[in-house]
Amino acid sequence: MEMSSSTKNEVEDAAAPADDVPALAKHLERMVDRYNSGRSKFVGEDEEAEEEDNSFLQFLDMVDRISTASSTSSTSSSTSSVFASHELDEIALVLEKAMSLLEKRLSSLLLHQDPKTKPPNKSLSFSSPSYLSAYPDTHSPRPPLHDHHIQDPFNFSPQKISTLNKIATAMIAAGYHIECYLAFANFRRTAFRTSLQTFGFGSTRMEDLYKMPWESLGPEIATWNQVVWHCTTVLFQSERRLYESIFPDHPSVSQNLFCDLARQVIIHLLNFAHGAVLTKWTTEKLFKFLDMYETLREEIVGGSFLESGAKELVYETDAAKDRIVEAIVAMFCDLKNSIKNDNERIPVPNGAVHPLTRYVMNYLKYACEYKDTLEEVFEQGKRRNESEKCGEVEEGGDVEKEKNSGFAVQLMKIMELLDANVERKSALYKDEALRYFFMMNNGRYIVQKVKGCEELHELMGDNWCRRRQSGLRLYHKCYQRETWSKVVQCLKPEGLQVSGNKVSKQLVKERFKCFNRMFEEIHKCQSCWLVSDQQLQSELRVSVSALVIPAYRSFVGRFKQYLVSTRHIDKYIKYNPDDIELLIDDFFAGNSASMSRRRT
Repeated sequence: MEMSSSTKNEVEDAAAPADDVPALAKHLERMVDRYNSGRSKFVGEDEEAEEEDNSFLQFLDMVDRISTASSTSSTSSSTSSVFASHELDEIALVLEKAMSLLEKRLSSLLLHQDPKTKPPNKSLSFSSPSYLSAYPDTHSPRPPLHDHHIQDPFNFSPQKISTLNKIATAMIAAGYHIECYLAFANFRRTAFRTSLQTFGFGSTRMEDLYKMPWESLGPEIATWNQVVWHCTTVLFQSERRLYESIFPDHPSVSQNLFCDLARQVIIHLLNFAHGAVLTKWTTEKLFKFLDMYETLREEIVGGSFLESGAKELVYETDAAKDRIVEAIVAMFCDLKNSIKNDNERIPVPNGAVHPLTRYVMNYLKYACEYKDTLEEVFEQGKRRNESEKCGEVEEGGDVEKEKNSGFAVQLMKIMELLDANVERKSALYKDEALRYFFMMNNGRYIVQKVKGCEELHELMGDNWCRRRQSGLRLYHKCYQRETWSKVVQCLKPEGLQVSGNKVSKQLVKERFKCFNRMFEEIHKCQSCWLVSDQQLQSELRVSVSALVIPAYRSFVGRFKQYLVSTRHIDKYIKYNPDDIELLIDDFFAGNSASMSRRRT
């Protein structure tokens, strides 16, 4: 039975003498032609193949023997060459064809990922955390290192790694290490870029970042934080293992490939940080910038496996961190200046907690989630004299401030500015009682926020809280004095007697009428005043009741007898003490209440 030409050639190739290099070169050329023409499949083209076929191993063996003999001949010091000149040229040409084929196959293997390898799981979300309306977003932790949703996008099957290793080894041995290196570098760089794009991180230019509105840039920063984390904890480790598996006998090639790729990726990531920090530094950006600082604070360079160029990357990373520190300090300055320069001339209705008070206290509460980071940032800012740059001069001789961290000093300064702002706002009220009520209401909100946040309470200290509580008690007394002193004075018995010890019926009528008028005016007004703190609301009602009801009950009990015979007595004694207590329960609810409420 006659053999096919393809089978015949393969048999002839197998029978080629081991020491006849020109003959081996001819056989190798025929194999290259068969592979290029498609008459033979190259290893890796059949996705179902489990093992390398013998022809491929024979192909690599021929390449190795020919390249070794050719190299030995070209470096021989003998005056006579082992091969003739034309034979050397033919051998070199065949090797070049073989290397071109190997390079194509190498590129094909690198381009097409193993179909058995799972792609990155789309359930790993790099989107930004949900925002709180009008307030900063919370400190969102990154997913854990061994999150089961995270897949390694660079896995290759053992069979493919073995094939890549053999091709790379053959190319390097034949002197084609540059071509091998560039093929790996180009395709792995593309694979890395594609992987990052899968997670939503593109190639936005710095000038585009600078122009990007914060509504778009904020989520981009959140994605960047997660991408940096994913690169340094998953992708870089996977990429390094891949190179080490393919180049076990050429550690310098493996090291250089990884370092070049990692350097390009890190520079790309740092360029994003530099671009983001060029945007205007405003208060609402603080928390995203703190996330960026924390990300860069981790060892993203990894000096232990990035020896070449590590110093440059460390310098670039530190430069980005310094700019972020400068931005964070400036954002706190922006917050302080916004409080100091707030000249709103319209008082908040009903003496309620001012929106600025709410914003600042919630802002500081969320900032305390980054307490350790902010203390580190302000310590760096102090060393670089950032406070002078933003126009601050710290008070000298303040022992309490000197013993506190930079972040604590900033908090105290903000509290002082907020106190001054609340006091300025209180002057907008014409009613003195409402003025004190406003300061008490806002002051209570501030204290409760501090006491309700462990980190904020620790930074401000118990002494600060005690001083503030004392101030709130003073505001409470001033409110009572301005509101109820005249009412209680009206219920005193002095001045009701005429002609010796005789009580004037007319004067008793006037006192009751006076009390009714003043109480009804206060009820109408202060039922609209708003205290959102339920405990403070209850405390105020109890204190008013304790002041007014005993005095009213005593006055009614003592002087009601003088009006028993009076027609329309309910014109004067309109309320019994229980009615007064019920009506006081309407106070500070923020609603216009009716005076018709009576106990039945």
